Amino acid sequence: MVREICRDEVFLAQKAEVATEADMQVAEDLLETLIAHKHDCVGMAANMIGVNKRIIAFAGDGEYRMMFNPEIVKKSGPYDAEERCLSLAGARKAKRWKSIKVRFQNPAFQERFKTFTGWTAQIIQHEIDHCEGIII
Repeated sequence: MVREICRDEVFLAQKAEVATEADMQVAEDLLETLIAHKHDCVGMAANMIGVNKRIIAFAGDGEYRMMFNPEIVKKSGPYDAEERCLSLAGARKAKRWKSIKVRFQNPAFQERFKTFTGWTAQIIQHEIDHCEGIII
């Protein structure tokens, strides 16, 4: 189900709770909402649809992906970026990393590690910031 975009900065500034298998419907709604906004958005975190859980969805490497409980465990190559967010007005500056290694759970809740670079890494960092309650 496509959900409404949350723009409440007080809610968005809360650190997200750990996601569990019981949150699968939230993840599916998040993915559907991202696809519905594909012309304006390349990634979303669950708090953007009003659910305070550590779930992200993003378009990367030609496909849509979901991650549960993502965490950056290694990063390299800092740079300054300017980003926009569907939940917030205007562009904002952010420090990003060219390469990140992420620990996460896949939709089967199996732990995985994967290294991402470039644009996909930037998208993931933006969404993990949402999970941390960081207003971008």
